[in-house]
Amino acid sequence: MPLQSTRTMPWYAIPWVTEGWARFKRYPLFALAILLFLLVIPAVFAPWVAPHDPFMGSLSHRLTPPVWQDGGSMGHILGTDKLGRDILSRIIYGARVSLTVSLIAIFVGGIIGTVLGLISGYFGGWTDSVIMRLVDISLALPTILLALVLVAAVGPSFGTVITVLIVLLWARYARLVRGEALAIKELDFIARARVAGASHARIMYRYLFPNVVNSLIVLATLQVGYVILLESSLSFLGAGLPRAEPAWGVMVSDGRELIVTSWWVSMFPGIAIMLTVLALNLLGDWLRDHLDPKLRNL
Repeated sequence: MPLQSTRTMPWYAIPWVTEGWARFKRYPLFALAILLFLLVIPAVFAPWVAPHDPFMGSLSHRLTPPVWQDGGSMGHILGTDKLGRDILSRIIYGARVSLTVSLIAIFVGGIIGTVLGLISGYFGGWTDSVIMRLVDISLALPTILLALVLVAAVGPSFGTVITVLIVLLWARYARLVRGEALAIKELDFIARARVAGASHARIMYRYLFPNVVNSLIVLATLQVGYVILLESSLSFLGAGLPRAEPAWGVMVSDGRELIVTSWWVSMFPGIAIMLTVLALNLLGDWLRDHLDPKLRNL
């Protein structure tokens, strides 16, 4: 293609850009590195990695800018918030909060959805109809409204966020597993298991479940980024974690009134959310391409 023609097309349609993006997604070492260094490792070793207590602040150091700006301090590399709390320390502890919320919600929601999806796909009939109508109801629930109702009833808390996320997540797992089970139960090895006298529970556990594990791994990986983003959104709106918690959404919300004068209060937690969600989504795409035999050789 002539060089001149690239000037008339969008930058994202230029061949070397599209080819580079394809390679970028195919080798996700960068995503794993971002995930490990920005989420997992700081979350696990937060008490030793964080330079300050994320809950303690000093009003004499409030709204200290990052170290590279005038007035910055090496003691607070990314600056401080309006209560003098260290931004870097709160981001590190926020990774622990986000990871804990995501793992609990995805684990519990995944178990519920997988069990109901296997039952729905295997038995079919009225059982399938009832479970799928529950899935439709769950997917139709407005996230923010549900969170606000629970917050009004019991107040913002860790349990409130987990409950909202489980209600929203289980249906996605149930729909995915049900679709896989509908196809797998018609295969010959399932018929042979029935002829051999295997019980329904054994067939679902021994033969159906192992064949949907790959899809579950991919969905769970993609859901981690979604859950972090959703939890941050709820916390930003005041319908998530309590304001004192060092959660990324809470930090972004705390700095929204200071975005012009003290941009770092919201900017750095927002960057942490963006990089983490991007890394997890790219990792999920890579896992899908490598675990799905239909896509493995494309």
